[in-house]
Amino acid sequence: MAEQPCPGSPGSPARQGTAPCQGNPPSPAPLSPQTHPRDKWSKKMDFLLSVIGFAVDLGNVWRFPYICYQNGGGAFLIPYTLMAVFGGVPLFYMELALGQFHRTGAIPIWKRICPIFKGIGFAICIIGLYVSFYYNTIIAWALYYFYSSFSGTLPWASCDNPWNTPDCTNYFGSSNVTWTNFSRSPAEEFYTRKVLEIQKSGGLYDIGGIHWQLLLCLFLIFAIVYFSLWKGVKTSGKVVWVTATLPYVVLFILLIRGATLPGAWRGVVFYLRPDWGKLLSTAVWVDAAAQIFFSLGPGFGVLLALASYNHFHNNCYRDALITSAVNCLTSFLSGFVIFTVLGYMAEMRDVEVEDVARDKGPSLLFITYPEAIANMVGSTFFAIIFFLMMITLGLDSTGLQPPSLLMVLQGGAYVVKLLEEFGAGCSILAVVLLETIAVSWFYGIQRFSHDVKAMLGFTPGPFWKLCWVAVSPALLAFIVISSLLEQPPLTLFDYQYPEWSTLVGHLIGASSFICIPFYMVYKLVWTPGSLKQRLAVCIRPEKTTRARRAEGLGLAPVL
Repeated sequence: MAEQPCPGSPGSPARQGTAPCQGNPPSPAPLSPQTHPRDKWSKKMDFLLSVIGFAVDLGNVWRFPYICYQNGGGAFLIPYTLMAVFGGVPLFYMELALGQFHRTGAIPIWKRICPIFKGIGFAICIIGLYVSFYYNTIIAWALYYFYSSFSGTLPWASCDNPWNTPDCTNYFGSSNVTWTNFSRSPAEEFYTRKVLEIQKSGGLYDIGGIHWQLLLCLFLIFAIVYFSLWKGVKTSGKVVWVTATLPYVVLFILLIRGATLPGAWRGVVFYLRPDWGKLLSTAVWVDAAAQIFFSLGPGFGVLLALASYNHFHNNCYRDALITSAVNCLTSFLSGFVIFTVLGYMAEMRDVEVEDVARDKGPSLLFITYPEAIANMVGSTFFAIIFFLMMITLGLDSTGLQPPSLLMVLQGGAYVVKLLEEFGAGCSILAVVLLETIAVSWFYGIQRFSHDVKAMLGFTPGPFWKLCWVAVSPALLAFIVISSLLEQPPLTLFDYQYPEWSTLVGHLIGASSFICIPFYMVYKLVWTPGSLKQRLAVCIRPEKTTRARRAEGLGLAPVL
């Protein structure tokens, strides 16, 4: 074994547990940021799978394929890749490094970065609450479909069910069917009238009663998440070996099945056919940036928390590159899984692919794709594995929050849509923007780079520093402003949301972000001294673990 260089010597990382160099006094051991021992991942793969499981979620399966074909097909990969390289991946790397160095959660970490921005931590928690409310509900819908799939004939395969209406039209397997503007497929009526029971609600004014079967599904999801996390990383690190890997097995099975269907290549061509003219549209670049930021998930506090259980010298730089690449490739792969089936549906209907690819969001997962599955050979098997994949994708990305009864009312889908649009839209992007500014401008890019060097033994290169200081904040500001200027009307199925609901949505979004200025005022008021002294104290990291950690590692303090 080669001799190790002295800890703290130029170009070499200081390692915990190495013997002191001959003739030098032993350095004190680094102090933990916690007053109590903090768990660590049992294996490196536990951490990697947890990060991949969080980043790869339902949005990879439905949102990326839809956004891709809507914004130029193969041409969309250019803005998507650029936004990933200059925006998403640098912030992904930043959050992993922050969590690993400070080894604490999204709220207390701000004492060690810039105390006046502690409101960011509270905002993240509120946003996480909103997201979990509607995200857990969507997983509950998938669970409802999962147990409904255990039947010889899938319940959404025909119009012969008690919940069907005279408008139900099954165009598969029949050449005499006429499709009109009033026609509804069996899959659509199963989703709207059986799963959601939305016909028993009059909208936000009359939201209806509790759907008891969905409530049971929601409590089961809560129980699964609870028992997956009840012993911290010791249990969650084992659960992700199933929940993070199973979706890939299912995706490959569905891809192979989809590629063998008649008309599959029509869908692939439609998915990837480049429309270079789309690149001249600002909306395409906004969609690309929003997709990569929401997909990788910086700003939700989860990456901070997961990385905080790493060993201090873990190579989080390599982890960031690997996991973000896996996430982007999964999105690209999901496009083939979805569009081979959409090509098959277009072939069966004798229509264009764009006519069956109009829906996005949950409608794609709960109407369009199940409808295609119902008309495949072996439909029961493919339905079971598809919805099992959706459940596992959702479980990896959700949080442990009390079930919201409002979401499982008969009009709960209207509330889910409202939270989906406003609960974590501009607010999370604005929070990430302020987080980046706080770390790069107030904490200081040199101080942050020094922290990374203490962990990894090398300083981040000029590319990463430029992205953290200027490029990523500029991209985030561009998305936030563009999103605020463009507010399309909110609709769900045939329901047009009332004007006051948009105001409610903006209040929901502002309720999280408002924590940041409120805490700033609170911090300034309760800090003693003159205004200048208060500002100096509020923007300076408290001398806690960071200074003691640097001393313990034999590093020079950064002033």
